[in-house]
Amino acid sequence: MLVVYNSLSRTKEKFQPLNPPLVKMYCCGPTVYDFLHVGNFRGAVFYNFVRSWLEQSGYQVTFVYNYTDVDDKIINRANKEGVESNVISEKYIAEFEKDFDLLKLKKHSFNPRVSEFIPQIIEIVETLINKNKAYVVNGEVLYSISSFSEYGKLSGRNPEELQAGSRVEVDQKKHNPLDFALWKPAKPGEPSWDSPWGKGRPGWHIECSAMVKAILGEQIDIHGGGSDLIFPHHENEIAQSEGCTEHQLAKYWIHNNMFTFSGQKMSKSLGNILKARDFLTEYHPEIFKYMIMSVHYRSLSEFSELTAEYAIKALGRIYSSLSLAEFYLKDTKELIPNSNSNLNIKNQYQEYLEQVWLKVHEAFDDDFSTPEAFSHLFEVVRDFNGRVKRGMKVTPQLIEVCLNFKNWILKFGSLMSLFQEPAQDFLTDLDNRLLEKKNLKRVDVDQLISERQQARTNKDFKRSDELRDQLIQLGISVSDTPTGPVWEVAK
Repeated sequence: MLVVYNSLSRTKEKFQPLNPPLVKMYCCGPTVYDFLHVGNFRGAVFYNFVRSWLEQSGYQVTFVYNYTDVDDKIINRANKEGVESNVISEKYIAEFEKDFDLLKLKKHSFNPRVSEFIPQIIEIVETLINKNKAYVVNGEVLYSISSFSEYGKLSGRNPEELQAGSRVEVDQKKHNPLDFALWKPAKPGEPSWDSPWGKGRPGWHIECSAMVKAILGEQIDIHGGGSDLIFPHHENEIAQSEGCTEHQLAKYWIHNNMFTFSGQKMSKSLGNILKARDFLTEYHPEIFKYMIMSVHYRSLSEFSELTAEYAIKALGRIYSSLSLAEFYLKDTKELIPNSNSNLNIKNQYQEYLEQVWLKVHEAFDDDFSTPEAFSHLFEVVRDFNGRVKRGMKVTPQLIEVCLNFKNWILKFGSLMSLFQEPAQDFLTDLDNRLLEKKNLKRVDVDQLISERQQARTNKDFKRSDELRDQLIQLGISVSDTPTGPVWEVAK
Protein backbone atom coordinates (compact mmCIF):
# COMPACT_ATOMS: atom_id res chain seq x y z
CA MET A 1 0.00 0.00 0.00
CA LEU A 2 1.44 3.33 -1.08
CA VAL A 3 1.67 5.99 1.61
CA VAL A 4 2.57 9.60 0.83
CA TYR A 5 3.44 12.57 2.98
CA ASN A 6 0.60 15.04 2.59
CA SER A 7 1.73 18.63 3.17
CA LEU A 8 -1.89 19.49 3.98
CA SER A 9 -2.17 17.12 6.95
CA ARG A 10 1.60 17.09 7.68
CA THR A 11 1.44 13.32 8.03
CA LYS A 12 1.89 10.24 5.90
CA GLU A 13 -1.41 8.98 4.52
CA LYS A 14 -2.51 5.93 2.57
CA PHE A 15 -2.88 6.83 -1.07
CA GLN A 16 -6.50 6.36 -2.06
CA PRO A 17 -7.41 8.27 -5.23
CA LEU A 18 -10.82 9.83 -5.67
CA ASN A 19 -11.82 7.58 -8.56
CA PRO A 20 -9.45 4.59 -8.81
CA PRO A 21 -7.72 3.47 -10.92
CA LEU A 22 -7.71 7.00 -12.36
CA VAL A 23 -5.27 9.51 -10.87
CA LYS A 24 -5.38 13.22 -11.71
CA MET A 25 -2.07 14.95 -11.05
CA TYR A 26 -1.03 18.57 -11.51
CA CYS A 27 2.41 20.09 -10.94
CA CYS A 28 3.45 23.69 -11.23
CA GLY A 29 5.82 24.04 -14.14
CA PRO A 30 8.34 26.75 -15.02
CA THR A 31 7.96 30.45 -15.63
CA VAL A 32 9.56 30.65 -19.06
CA TYR A 33 11.72 33.77 -19.24
CA ASP A 34 15.22 32.21 -19.23
CA PHE A 35 17.05 28.90 -19.26
CA LEU A 36 15.93 26.93 -16.22
CA HIS A 37 18.33 26.43 -13.35
CA VAL A 38 19.09 23.02 -11.87
CA GLY A 39 16.66 23.58 -9.00
CA ASN A 40 13.75 23.91 -11.42
CA PHE A 41 14.44 20.41 -12.63
CA ARG A 42 14.38 18.67 -9.26
CA GLY A 43 10.59 18.65 -9.43
CA ALA A 44 10.50 17.72 -13.10
CA VAL A 45 12.69 14.66 -12.47
CA PHE A 46 11.01 13.62 -9.22
CA TYR A 47 7.40 13.89 -10.40
CA ASN A 48 8.36 11.96 -13.52
CA PHE A 49 9.18 9.12 -11.12
CA VAL A 50 5.99 9.61 -9.09
CA ARG A 51 3.89 9.21 -12.23
CA SER A 52 5.93 6.14 -13.28
CA TRP A 53 5.53 4.46 -9.88
CA LEU A 54 1.79 5.14 -9.85
CA GLU A 55 1.51 3.57 -13.30
CA GLN A 56 3.69 0.64 -12.21
CA SER A 57 1.23 0.23 -9.31
CA GLY A 58 -1.70 -0.09 -11.71
CA TYR A 59 -3.05 3.45 -11.80
CA GLN A 60 -3.94 5.41 -14.93
CA VAL A 61 -2.38 8.83 -14.52
CA THR A 62 -3.30 12.08 -16.24
CA PHE A 63 -0.35 14.37 -15.56
CA VAL A 64 -0.62 18.11 -16.20
CA TYR A 65 2.55 20.24 -16.06
CA ASN A 66 2.02 23.86 -17.01
CA TYR A 67 4.02 26.67 -18.55
CA THR A 68 3.58 30.12 -17.01
CA ASP A 69 3.89 32.32 -20.09
CA VAL A 70 2.25 35.44 -18.61
CA ASP A 71 4.38 36.94 -15.86
CA ASP A 72 6.27 40.07 -14.79
CA LYS A 73 9.65 38.43 -15.40
CA ILE A 74 8.71 37.55 -18.97
CA ILE A 75 7.36 41.04 -19.61
CA ASN A 76 10.47 42.69 -18.18
CA ARG A 77 12.76 40.59 -20.35
CA ALA A 78 10.64 41.23 -23.44
CA ASN A 79 10.74 44.99 -22.84
CA LYS A 80 14.50 44.85 -22.28
CA GLU A 81 15.02 42.98 -25.56
CA GLY A 82 12.44 45.01 -27.46
CA VAL A 83 10.22 42.07 -28.45
CA GLU A 84 6.72 40.83 -27.66
CA SER A 85 6.45 38.76 -24.48
CA ASN A 86 5.26 35.69 -26.37
CA VAL A 87 8.58 35.69 -28.29
CA ILE A 88 10.40 35.28 -24.97
CA SER A 89 8.03 32.65 -23.58
CA GLU A 90 8.02 30.52 -26.74
CA LYS A 91 11.81 30.68 -26.97
CA TYR A 92 12.30 29.40 -23.43
CA ILE A 93 9.54 26.81 -23.62
CA ALA A 94 11.52 25.36 -26.53
CA GLU A 95 14.76 25.53 -24.52
CA PHE A 96 13.10 23.84 -21.54
CA GLU A 97 11.85 21.05 -23.78
CA LYS A 98 15.38 20.55 -25.14
CA ASP A 99 16.63 20.05 -21.58
CA PHE A 100 13.65 17.81 -20.84
CA ASP A 101 14.50 15.67 -23.88
CA LEU A 102 18.17 15.50 -22.86
CA LEU A 103 16.99 14.02 -19.57
CA LYS A 104 14.81 11.54 -21.49
CA LEU A 105 11.85 12.10 -19.18
CA LYS A 106 8.43 10.83 -20.14
CA LYS A 107 6.17 13.41 -21.79
CA HIS A 108 3.35 14.82 -19.68
CA SER A 109 -0.28 14.31 -20.61
CA PHE A 110 -0.77 18.06 -21.02
CA ASN A 111 1.51 21.12 -21.03
CA PRO A 112 -0.95 24.03 -20.97
CA ARG A 113 0.11 27.66 -21.36
CA VAL A 114 -1.55 30.34 -19.24
CA SER A 115 -2.26 32.44 -22.33
CA GLU A 116 -4.49 29.66 -23.66
CA PHE A 117 -6.82 29.84 -20.62
CA ILE A 118 -7.73 33.51 -20.30
CA PRO A 119 -11.51 32.90 -20.73
CA GLN A 120 -11.45 30.23 -18.00
CA ILE A 121 -9.50 32.57 -15.72
CA ILE A 122 -12.04 35.36 -16.25
CA GLU A 123 -14.89 32.93 -15.52
CA ILE A 124 -13.39 31.93 -12.15
CA VAL A 125 -12.74 35.55 -11.21
CA GLU A 126 -16.34 36.46 -12.04
CA THR A 127 -17.58 33.58 -9.87
CA LEU A 128 -15.43 34.75 -6.95
CA ILE A 129 -16.75 38.30 -7.27
CA ASN A 130 -20.35 37.03 -7.35
CA LYS A 131 -19.68 34.99 -4.21
CA ASN A 132 -18.26 38.06 -2.44
CA LYS A 133 -14.85 36.46 -2.20
CA ALA A 134 -13.22 39.03 -4.45
CA TYR A 135 -13.65 42.75 -5.06
CA VAL A 136 -12.77 45.23 -7.79
CA VAL A 137 -10.73 48.40 -7.29
CA ASN A 138 -9.93 50.56 -10.32
CA GLY A 139 -9.86 47.66 -12.76
CA GLU A 140 -7.94 45.36 -10.41
CA VAL A 141 -9.61 42.31 -8.88
CA LEU A 142 -8.38 41.26 -5.46
CA TYR A 143 -9.15 38.10 -3.49
CA SER A 144 -10.36 38.71 0.04
CA ILE A 145 -8.60 36.20 2.28
CA SER A 146 -11.02 36.99 5.14
CA SER A 147 -13.77 35.41 3.00
CA PHE A 148 -12.00 32.04 3.20
CA SER A 149 -12.04 30.77 6.77
CA GLU A 150 -9.45 28.06 6.10
CA TYR A 151 -6.80 30.42 4.72
CA GLY A 152 -3.43 29.22 5.98
CA LYS A 153 -4.36 25.54 6.29
CA LEU A 154 -1.64 24.33 3.90
CA SER A 155 1.24 26.44 5.18
CA GLY A 156 0.13 26.35 8.81
CA ARG A 157 0.37 30.13 8.96
CA ASN A 158 -2.09 32.20 10.93
CA PRO A 159 -3.46 35.07 8.79
CA GLU A 160 -3.67 37.40 11.80
CA GLU A 161 -0.05 36.76 12.73
CA LEU A 162 0.95 37.13 9.09
CA GLN A 163 -0.85 40.45 8.94
CA ALA A 164 0.70 41.66 12.19
CA GLY A 165 4.21 40.83 11.04
CA SER A 166 3.55 41.35 7.37
CA ARG A 167 6.29 42.60 5.11
CA VAL A 168 3.66 43.22 2.45
CA GLU A 169 3.79 46.88 1.49
CA VAL A 170 0.71 48.68 2.78
CA ASP A 171 -1.73 49.19 -0.08
CA GLN A 172 -4.67 51.43 0.77
CA LYS A 173 -6.93 49.80 -1.82
CA LYS A 174 -6.70 46.40 -0.13
CA HIS A 175 -9.14 45.34 2.56
CA ASN A 176 -6.35 43.23 4.05
CA PRO A 177 -2.61 43.55 3.33
CA LEU A 178 -2.56 39.85 2.41
CA ASP A 179 -5.30 40.12 -0.22
CA PHE A 180 -3.84 39.18 -3.58
CA ALA A 181 -4.47 40.02 -7.22
CA LEU A 182 -6.65 37.84 -9.41
CA TRP A 183 -6.68 40.29 -12.31
CA LYS A 184 -4.35 43.22 -12.97
CA PRO A 185 -5.20 46.28 -15.08
CA ALA A 186 -3.21 46.77 -18.26
CA LYS A 187 -0.03 48.81 -18.26
CA PRO A 188 1.87 50.17 -21.26
CA GLY A 189 4.20 47.62 -22.80
CA GLU A 190 2.38 44.63 -21.28
CA PRO A 191 0.20 41.97 -22.94
CA SER A 192 -3.48 42.39 -22.07
CA TRP A 193 -6.88 40.89 -22.70
CA ASP A 194 -10.41 42.26 -22.58
CA SER A 195 -12.34 41.53 -19.39
CA PRO A 196 -15.45 42.82 -17.55
CA TRP A 197 -13.07 45.04 -15.53
CA GLY A 198 -11.24 46.49 -18.51
CA LYS A 199 -8.12 45.39 -20.32
CA GLY A 200 -5.67 43.51 -18.15
CA ARG A 201 -3.94 40.24 -17.41
CA PRO A 202 -4.25 37.50 -14.80
CA GLY A 203 -2.45 37.43 -11.48
CA TRP A 204 0.00 34.61 -10.86
CA HIS A 205 -2.01 32.34 -8.56
CA ILE A 206 -5.26 32.26 -10.51
CA GLU A 207 -3.51 30.77 -13.52
CA CYS A 208 -3.03 27.32 -11.97
CA SER A 209 -6.57 27.23 -10.57
CA ALA A 210 -7.98 27.81 -14.04
CA MET A 211 -5.81 25.21 -15.78
CA VAL A 212 -6.54 22.57 -13.13
CA LYS A 213 -10.29 23.15 -13.32
CA ALA A 214 -10.41 23.30 -17.12
CA ILE A 215 -8.33 20.16 -17.76
CA LEU A 216 -8.79 17.96 -14.70
CA GLY A 217 -11.98 19.21 -13.08
CA GLU A 218 -12.87 20.68 -9.71
CA GLN A 219 -11.02 18.05 -7.67
CA ILE A 220 -7.72 16.31 -8.27
CA ASP A 221 -5.76 13.62 -6.48
CA ILE A 222 -2.26 15.08 -6.38
CA HIS A 223 -0.96 18.62 -6.56
CA GLY A 224 2.81 18.87 -6.63
CA GLY A 225 5.48 21.51 -6.67
CA GLY A 226 8.54 22.84 -4.88
CA SER A 227 8.37 23.56 -1.16
CA ASP A 228 9.01 27.24 -1.94
CA LEU A 229 5.53 27.37 -3.51
CA ILE A 230 3.62 26.33 -0.38
CA PHE A 231 3.21 29.96 0.61
CA PRO A 232 1.87 32.05 -0.89
CA HIS A 233 1.28 30.37 -4.26
CA HIS A 234 -0.35 27.10 -3.24
CA GLU A 235 -2.08 28.66 -0.24
CA ASN A 236 -3.67 31.24 -2.54
CA GLU A 237 -4.48 28.60 -5.12
CA ILE A 238 -6.45 26.66 -2.51
CA ALA A 239 -8.31 29.79 -1.40
CA GLN A 240 -9.43 30.81 -4.88
CA SER A 241 -10.17 27.29 -6.20
CA GLU A 242 -12.10 26.14 -3.15
CA GLY A 243 -13.75 29.53 -2.84
CA CYS A 244 -14.99 29.09 -6.39
CA THR A 245 -16.05 25.43 -6.43
CA GLU A 246 -16.68 24.80 -2.70
CA HIS A 247 -14.85 21.50 -3.14
CA GLN A 248 -11.43 20.45 -1.86
CA LEU A 249 -8.95 21.24 -4.64
CA ALA A 250 -6.43 18.42 -4.07
CA LYS A 251 -6.56 15.39 -1.82
CA TYR A 252 -2.75 15.12 -1.55
CA TRP A 253 -0.25 17.96 -1.66
CA ILE A 254 3.31 16.78 -2.37
CA HIS A 255 6.26 19.14 -2.19
CA ASN A 256 9.88 18.50 -3.12
CA ASN A 257 12.60 20.31 -1.23
CA MET A 258 15.31 22.63 -2.56
CA PHE A 259 18.93 22.30 -3.64
CA THR A 260 21.67 23.88 -1.55
CA PHE A 261 25.16 24.85 -2.70
CA SER A 262 27.82 24.10 -0.08
CA GLY A 263 25.18 24.44 2.59
CA GLN A 264 23.61 27.55 1.07
CA LYS A 265 20.20 27.68 -0.54
CA MET A 266 20.45 28.29 -4.27
CA SER A 267 19.49 31.90 -4.94
CA LYS A 268 20.21 34.73 -7.34
CA SER A 269 21.22 37.00 -4.45
CA LEU A 270 24.01 34.58 -3.53
CA GLY A 271 25.09 34.30 -7.16
CA ASN A 272 25.02 30.50 -7.13
CA ILE A 273 22.34 29.89 -9.72
CA LEU A 274 23.46 27.14 -12.11
CA LYS A 275 21.65 26.69 -15.39
CA ALA A 276 20.58 23.11 -16.10
CA ARG A 277 21.80 23.44 -19.70
CA ASP A 278 25.31 24.28 -18.47
CA PHE A 279 25.36 21.29 -16.14
CA LEU A 280 23.97 18.91 -18.76
CA THR A 281 26.61 20.09 -21.23
CA GLU A 282 29.47 19.49 -18.82
CA TYR A 283 28.11 16.31 -17.25
CA HIS A 284 26.03 13.45 -18.59
CA PRO A 285 22.26 13.79 -17.91
CA GLU A 286 22.38 10.47 -16.03
CA ILE A 287 24.56 12.16 -13.40
CA PHE A 288 22.00 14.92 -12.88
CA LYS A 289 19.10 12.48 -12.54
CA TYR A 290 21.06 10.30 -10.14
CA MET A 291 21.94 13.32 -7.97
CA ILE A 292 18.25 14.12 -7.69
CA MET A 293 16.83 10.64 -7.20
CA SER A 294 19.45 9.36 -4.73
CA VAL A 295 18.23 11.89 -2.14
CA HIS A 296 14.77 11.74 -0.60
CA TYR A 297 12.55 14.30 -2.26
CA ARG A 298 11.59 15.98 1.04
CA SER A 299 15.23 16.45 2.08
CA LEU A 300 17.46 19.36 1.18
CA SER A 301 19.90 18.16 -1.47
CA GLU A 302 23.47 19.41 -1.67
CA PHE A 303 24.44 20.28 -5.22
CA SER A 304 28.19 20.55 -5.68
CA GLU A 305 31.18 19.09 -7.50
CA LEU A 306 31.58 16.68 -4.59
CA THR A 307 28.05 15.31 -4.89
CA ALA A 308 28.52 15.10 -8.65
CA GLU A 309 31.63 12.99 -8.03
CA TYR A 310 29.63 10.70 -5.72
CA ALA A 311 27.05 10.27 -8.49
CA ILE A 312 29.77 9.51 -11.04
CA LYS A 313 31.24 6.80 -8.80
CA ALA A 314 27.82 5.27 -8.16
CA LEU A 315 26.87 5.30 -11.84
CA GLY A 316 30.29 3.91 -12.74
CA ARG A 317 29.67 0.92 -10.47
CA ILE A 318 26.19 0.26 -11.85
CA TYR A 319 27.11 0.71 -15.51
CA SER A 320 30.33 -1.32 -15.15
CA SER A 321 28.26 -4.26 -13.95
CA LEU A 322 25.73 -3.69 -16.72
CA SER A 323 28.58 -3.55 -19.24
CA LEU A 324 29.90 -6.88 -18.00
CA ALA A 325 26.43 -8.41 -18.31
CA GLU A 326 26.06 -7.01 -21.83
CA PHE A 327 29.54 -8.28 -22.72
CA TYR A 328 28.45 -11.85 -22.02
CA LEU A 329 25.05 -11.37 -23.63
CA LYS A 330 26.59 -10.06 -26.83
CA ASP A 331 26.65 -12.60 -29.67
CA THR A 332 25.41 -15.39 -27.39
CA LYS A 333 21.75 -15.41 -28.32
CA GLU A 334 21.86 -19.14 -28.89
CA LEU A 335 22.68 -19.58 -25.20
CA ILE A 336 19.89 -17.36 -23.92
CA PRO A 337 17.23 -19.64 -22.38
CA ASN A 338 14.06 -19.95 -24.44
CA SER A 339 10.55 -20.62 -23.26
CA ASN A 340 11.06 -24.39 -23.52
CA SER A 341 14.28 -24.40 -21.53
CA ASN A 342 14.44 -26.00 -18.12
CA LEU A 343 16.54 -23.01 -17.07
CA ASN A 344 13.40 -20.91 -17.09
CA ILE A 345 12.21 -22.79 -14.04
CA LYS A 346 12.59 -20.34 -11.19
CA ASN A 347 16.10 -20.73 -9.79
CA GLN A 348 17.78 -19.36 -6.71
CA TYR A 349 19.07 -16.23 -8.44
CA GLN A 350 15.65 -15.32 -9.80
CA GLU A 351 14.15 -15.86 -6.37
CA TYR A 352 16.86 -13.66 -4.87
CA LEU A 353 16.11 -10.84 -7.33
CA GLU A 354 12.39 -11.13 -6.64
CA GLN A 355 12.99 -10.88 -2.90
CA VAL A 356 15.09 -7.77 -3.31
CA TRP A 357 12.46 -6.27 -5.61
CA LEU A 358 9.91 -6.68 -2.82
CA LYS A 359 12.19 -4.51 -0.64
CA VAL A 360 12.43 -1.94 -3.43
CA HIS A 361 8.65 -2.00 -3.76
CA GLU A 362 8.27 -1.38 -0.02
CA ALA A 363 10.71 1.53 -0.20
CA PHE A 364 8.91 3.22 -3.08
CA ASP A 365 5.57 2.65 -1.35
CA ASP A 366 6.91 4.39 1.76
CA ASP A 367 6.59 7.97 0.54
CA PHE A 368 8.80 7.35 -2.51
CA SER A 369 11.89 6.48 -0.46
CA THR A 370 14.39 6.37 -3.31
CA PRO A 371 17.53 6.34 -1.08
CA GLU A 372 16.33 3.13 0.55
CA ALA A 373 15.58 1.64 -2.85
CA PHE A 374 19.05 2.54 -4.12
CA SER A 375 20.62 0.73 -1.16
CA HIS A 376 18.85 -2.44 -2.36
CA LEU A 377 20.00 -1.80 -5.93
CA PHE A 378 23.63 -1.69 -4.81
CA GLU A 379 23.06 -4.93 -2.92
CA VAL A 380 22.09 -6.51 -6.26
CA VAL A 381 25.15 -4.99 -7.97
CA ARG A 382 27.50 -6.34 -5.27
CA ASP A 383 25.92 -9.76 -5.52
CA PHE A 384 26.28 -9.79 -9.32
CA ASN A 385 29.93 -8.75 -9.12
CA GLY A 386 30.52 -11.64 -6.75
CA ARG A 387 28.94 -14.09 -9.19
CA VAL A 388 30.25 -12.83 -12.55
CA LYS A 389 33.85 -12.01 -13.49
CA ARG A 390 35.59 -11.31 -16.76
CA GLY A 391 37.12 -14.36 -18.40
CA MET A 392 34.54 -16.85 -17.16
CA LYS A 393 33.46 -19.71 -19.37
CA VAL A 394 30.24 -18.79 -21.18
CA THR A 395 27.45 -21.16 -20.16
CA PRO A 396 23.66 -21.00 -20.32
CA GLN A 397 23.67 -20.54 -16.53
CA LEU A 398 26.02 -17.53 -16.77
CA ILE A 399 23.96 -16.02 -19.57
CA GLU A 400 20.78 -16.40 -17.57
CA VAL A 401 22.33 -14.61 -14.58
CA CYS A 402 23.47 -11.76 -16.83
CA LEU A 403 20.07 -11.52 -18.52
CA ASN A 404 18.13 -11.51 -15.25
CA PHE A 405 20.50 -8.96 -13.71
CA LYS A 406 20.25 -6.63 -16.71
CA ASN A 407 16.45 -6.86 -16.82
CA TRP A 408 16.23 -6.14 -13.08
CA ILE A 409 18.42 -3.04 -13.34
CA LEU A 410 16.53 -1.80 -16.40
CA LYS A 411 13.20 -2.30 -14.63
CA PHE A 412 14.42 -0.33 -11.63
CA GLY A 413 15.92 2.42 -13.76
CA SER A 414 12.99 2.79 -16.12
CA LEU A 415 10.93 4.24 -13.27
CA MET A 416 13.39 7.14 -13.04
CA SER A 417 14.53 7.33 -16.66
CA LEU A 418 17.90 5.98 -15.50
CA PHE A 419 20.22 3.14 -16.63
CA GLN A 420 18.68 2.88 -20.09
CA GLU A 421 21.88 3.83 -21.96
CA PRO A 422 24.00 1.16 -23.70
CA ALA A 423 26.36 0.44 -20.82
CA GLN A 424 29.70 0.55 -22.60
CA ASP A 425 28.70 3.65 -24.57
CA PHE A 426 27.82 5.41 -21.32
CA LEU A 427 31.09 4.40 -19.67
CA THR A 428 33.07 5.58 -22.69
CA ASP A 429 31.22 8.90 -22.72
CA LEU A 430 31.79 9.29 -18.98
CA ASP A 431 35.48 8.52 -19.32
CA ASN A 432 35.84 10.96 -22.22
CA ARG A 433 34.32 13.74 -20.12
CA LEU A 434 36.61 12.89 -17.19
CA LEU A 435 39.64 12.70 -19.47
CA GLU A 436 38.80 16.14 -20.81
CA LYS A 437 38.70 17.51 -17.26
CA LYS A 438 42.17 15.99 -16.70
CA ASN A 439 43.47 17.36 -20.03
CA LEU A 440 44.18 13.81 -21.17
CA LYS A 441 43.55 12.17 -24.53
CA ARG A 442 42.23 8.65 -24.93
CA VAL A 443 44.84 7.86 -27.57
CA ASP A 444 47.63 8.71 -25.11
CA VAL A 445 46.14 6.48 -22.42
CA ASP A 446 45.74 3.66 -24.95
CA GLN A 447 49.42 4.08 -25.86
CA LEU A 448 50.51 3.71 -22.22
CA ILE A 449 48.27 0.67 -21.81
CA SER A 450 49.78 -0.88 -24.96
CA GLU A 451 53.34 -0.20 -23.77
CA ARG A 452 52.59 -1.76 -20.39
CA GLN A 453 51.03 -4.82 -22.02
CA GLN A 454 54.09 -5.21 -24.24
CA ALA A 455 56.35 -4.95 -21.18
CA ARG A 456 54.34 -7.69 -19.47
CA THR A 457 54.60 -9.85 -22.59
CA ASN A 458 58.40 -9.30 -22.54
CA LYS A 459 58.44 -10.11 -18.80
CA ASP A 460 59.87 -6.64 -18.16
CA PHE A 461 57.96 -6.33 -14.91
CA LYS A 462 59.97 -3.33 -13.68
CA ARG A 463 58.88 -1.32 -16.74
CA SER A 464 55.35 -2.70 -16.44
CA ASP A 465 55.13 -1.51 -12.82
CA GLU A 466 56.52 1.91 -13.74
CA LEU A 467 53.85 2.33 -16.40
CA ARG A 468 51.15 1.15 -14.03
CA ASP A 469 52.27 3.73 -11.44
CA GLN A 470 52.24 6.40 -14.14
CA LEU A 471 48.68 5.45 -15.08
CA ILE A 472 47.59 5.54 -11.43
CA GLN A 473 49.07 9.04 -11.06
CA LEU A 474 47.02 10.09 -14.09
CA GLY A 475 43.89 8.73 -12.41
CA ILE A 476 43.58 5.69 -14.66
CA SER A 477 42.50 2.36 -13.17
CA VAL A 478 43.71 -0.80 -14.98
CA SER A 479 42.33 -4.31 -14.59
CA ASP A 480 44.22 -7.27 -16.06
CA THR A 481 41.78 -9.91 -17.33
CA PRO A 482 42.25 -13.18 -19.21
CA THR A 483 41.18 -11.36 -22.37
CA GLY A 484 43.56 -8.45 -21.90
CA PRO A 485 43.79 -5.21 -19.90
CA VAL A 486 40.70 -3.09 -19.32
CA TRP A 487 41.06 0.52 -18.22
CA GLU A 488 38.81 3.32 -17.03
CA VAL A 489 39.18 6.69 -15.40
CA ALA A 490 39.19 6.15 -11.64
CA LYS A 491 35.84 7.18 -10.14
